[in-house]
Amino acid sequence: MSGLLTRRAILAGGLILPLAPGLAMATPKAVTFAVFRNGTHIGEQHMSFAGDGATVTATTDVTMLVKLGPVPVFKYHHQAVEKRSNGAFGTLETSTVTNGKSEHVVAEKTAAGISVECPSGKELLAADANAMTHWDPKIFSGPLFHPQTGKMLKVKATRLGGGHVSIRGEVEMDDFYDDAGTWLSAKAKADDGSMIEYRRA
Repeated sequence: MSGLLTRRAILAGGLILPLAPGLAMATPKAVTFAVFRNGTHIGEQHMSFAGDGATVTATTDVTMLVKLGPVPVFKYHHQAVEKRSNGAFGTLETSTVTNGKSEHVVAEKTAAGISVECPSGKELLAADANAMTHWDPKIFSGPLFHPQTGKMLKVKATRLGGGHVSIRGEVEMDDFYDDAGTWLSAKAKADDGSMIEYRRA
């Protein structure tokens, strides 16, 4: 991300959304979150889900625009398709444009680990790594990588009870889930000190 929001657009749109992983989905579901910066609406995240409950495909589209007066100072568009099976990571493909800079990531679970093609080249991550996409709380059982860069994240996730997961380290974020594991909302601190919030629209 650029210096205005950073934390890679607060997780690369990584804020990818809700639906309990065990919920059967005979027909696709859709969810929209509104994105706020210091209380001002700056964008939206649209998510759709398809699958049979055991295997889920999550598709996301995030747009953000921050202005100083009439002048745009931050423009962000993130798209992602992630597949998970029985709560485990399968594949992820993301495309991101931040203030004109494009990034593309393709990740796939293999016998050797998580194979990632990212802007910096090819990486082989631990087999238990998960993309920090948030919509399935099972991701916090192992190490996390950034869906926009493909790089491992230096963070620690702590379950505080009541559906609250605190993420601290190079990312400072709080996710909130209901008893079924559905992602309800999120708050994150950007590099410029601003507070980013995701709320259901």
